[in-house]
Amino acid sequence: MPLPTLLVTHPDFARHPTPRGHPESPERITATLPRLRSSLPKTIRWVDPRMGESDLLRSVHAPTYIRRVEEASHNGLILLDEGDTFAGPHSFDTALLAVGAAETAIDQVASGEAANALALVRPPGHHARPNAAMGFCLFNTVAIAARYAQRRHGYRRILILDWDLHHGNGTQEIFEEDASVLFISLHQQPLYPGTGHASERGKGEGEGFTLNLPMRPGSGDAEYRTAFEEKVLPAADGFQPDFVLVSAGFDAHRDDPLGNLLLSEEGFAEMTTLIREVADRHCRGRLVSVLEGGYHLDALARCLDAHLCALEAK
Repeated sequence: MPLPTLLVTHPDFARHPTPRGHPESPERITATLPRLRSSLPKTIRWVDPRMGESDLLRSVHAPTYIRRVEEASHNGLILLDEGDTFAGPHSFDTALLAVGAAETAIDQVASGEAANALALVRPPGHHARPNAAMGFCLFNTVAIAARYAQRRHGYRRILILDWDLHHGNGTQEIFEEDASVLFISLHQQPLYPGTGHASERGKGEGEGFTLNLPMRPGSGDAEYRTAFEEKVLPAADGFQPDFVLVSAGFDAHRDDPLGNLLLSEEGFAEMTTLIREVADRHCRGRLVSVLEGGYHLDALARCLDAHLCALEAK
């Protein structure tokens, strides 16, 4: 029997509040989970996450910032940065549950209980910096997951592939001097947050372990396929990862309201297949993806379905 693909999620991810009309809304969970329940193959195994380990947050974030988010969760809805990132009742616990979902997924894959997994969580995380919230993100879930995979399970080389519409500036900042993590990002440029130029390649010992692939507005499946064939796959194969993490944002979809890229759900499925094959070649298929963006509810559900089915395909 082949090992199952896991979907690690919970309705409590809807508890993190945002203002009415905010793109990163609780409906990303409440509208999506019922659709996936009815559409996904029964062979996809649903798993509840455990609560994350608060001590692990300090592997990425400053203690003063962690306390700030926790204190904000004891008050009404407040703005944590100068733009669009809010926290309120349940925000700290929901973000900690997102970390726990990634940890749960890694544990299951590392132990051989699952082939691979998706942690379907909110809030997203890849913009969160060591000392600051940013871009809807409170804690950098995928960065914490990378440190967890290294420290708890002993994996040395972690590949993080980020295909969100927006550049994962927080993840890049956290690992830019670290040669044990290869960070690859495909993202629209120009666009928020204004980082992610091809010239940004890491610093110090981490120079050459950041690969930014800016995509022009209007890019779609064909352009992403070329980027994978010419840049992503050679870099990933050269790195020979022990574990693969994906910052799986789906806001580069052609229907998403926040960008100008034209990916289809079939395009996301193809990228999923290609990165799953990288994991198969180098680390016995060990791959965990973590939901980042995706703000058109119907497109998000279709992309998640395509992503999970591509993870499961053998």
